[in-house]
Amino acid sequence: MGKITKGSKDVRINERIRVPQVRVVDENGQMVGVISTREAIEKARETGCDLVEVSPGAVPPVCRIMDYGKYKYELSKKAKKAKRKQHVVQLKEIKMRPGIEAHDYGFKMNNARRFLESYNKVKFSLIFRGREVTHLDIGMNLLGRVSRDLADIATIEFGPRKEGMTVMMVVCPKPGITKKADEQPEEVTEEGDVTS
Repeated sequence: MGKITKGSKDVRINERIRVPQVRVVDENGQMVGVISTREAIEKARETGCDLVEVSPGAVPPVCRIMDYGKYKYELSKKAKKAKRKQHVVQLKEIKMRPGIEAHDYGFKMNNARRFLESYNKVKFSLIFRGREVTHLDIGMNLLGRVSRDLADIATIEFGPRKEGMTVMMVVCPKPGITKKADEQPEEVTEEGDVTS
């Protein structure tokens, strides 16, 4: 029972607690008091549990009598639950050309809105080929149009920058936008009427 797994090097249990005295809390959460470490370990073994050091920085260290395996399991469940609730912000890239057609532009704007509503950043890369690079004003106008069209849900993180034959701009979602998937869908009754 005194073994420590690789992932819990900083938690000391049973014989690994090397201080002469510890402050002990029993398995019911009641304070036992300051007693010798050997006596605390014996008390833990009587109940079929482990002595786990929960606050090593205190003087004397605070130890708790508990089932260490169950404690580790609950910690891993909490960590998984916290990880499930996290959202990792990704940088999505949308590539365009200066002579983009209206339909393609609308399609790319729909994708950008979808990415922003999923709380991801969007990088717009405007790629010039050959002599097109002499007409940077066309590209700047296009990126200005993009920023105006997405102004309701996005802010510009860094503005249009020229790097070689590419002009880039990164936008990030405004705080407080909601995902469309979270909204309530409309229900259709048997008569075909739409209710919300």
